[in-house]
Amino acid sequence: MPLGLLGSLAALTAAAWALTIYQTISMDMPMGITVRGGMAGMDGMTGMAMAGIAANGWSVTSAVAFLTVWTVMMAAMMLPAATPMIFMFATAQARRAQHVAIPTWIFVAGYILVWAAAGLLVYVVVQLGSEVAASLDPPQRSKWAPLALGATLGVAGLYQFTRLKHICLSHCRSPLAFVAQHWRDGRIGALEMGLRHGVYCLGCCWALFTVLVAAGVVSVAWMLLLTLVVFVEKLLPRGRWFESALGIALVGLGIVVSLGAIEMPWISS
Repeated sequence: MPLGLLGSLAALTAAAWALTIYQTISMDMPMGITVRGGMAGMDGMTGMAMAGIAANGWSVTSAVAFLTVWTVMMAAMMLPAATPMIFMFATAQARRAQHVAIPTWIFVAGYILVWAAAGLLVYVVVQLGSEVAASLDPPQRSKWAPLALGATLGVAGLYQFTRLKHICLSHCRSPLAFVAQHWRDGRIGALEMGLRHGVYCLGCCWALFTVLVAAGVVSVAWMLLLTLVVFVEKLLPRGRWFESALGIALVGLGIVVSLGAIEMPWISS
């Protein structure tokens, strides 16, 4: 793969992280459930009530803003783990055609487009969740917020053991096999392959990101941790032990949170 393409990919990832960090520091724009009207009624919400983008309600402007922030955040978090697949695609493209850069970036665009499309669903869920949260008084929110977050953690943990998770993760862990099995020529083919890989990646990681959304967190520390988790899970040649350990840890944490044994103040910080 040309060094210029490698440098461009690194620059794109760095720019996405820079924009994400700037967004986190400069504005209150969580990606999770909020309560309409700002910070009122936050007591006992355990980080699930935060003033920000979702508090503006349904509108094209808020949807565009949400999708922009979401897409940049996904590029920052997912491109590192997707790098081996991008390298493999570029290498295969170089063996078949003279032009490498444009098809490779089309492949990357298709990959990011899947995560952007997922952001639209997340926006709808966040808005609906915000409406439900606003309909509850503070004591009810204090009761149901830990249960909702605990259930989300439990679902994310159990998903680690499903067949769909294993299938999607196997495609993400085997760039050579993916390219050999799904290769398509031309720019349209590059887009199709990028979309396909994005779908496998989404199928692999969606449950982990529901925790981030349910907790209402846009925290650099949390994003770095989740980026590392996804990276290790995808790139370890024998990562099944990590996959299972993570599932057990998430289920256990979900039970503890649901019981109210941990208030998890670090989520709302």
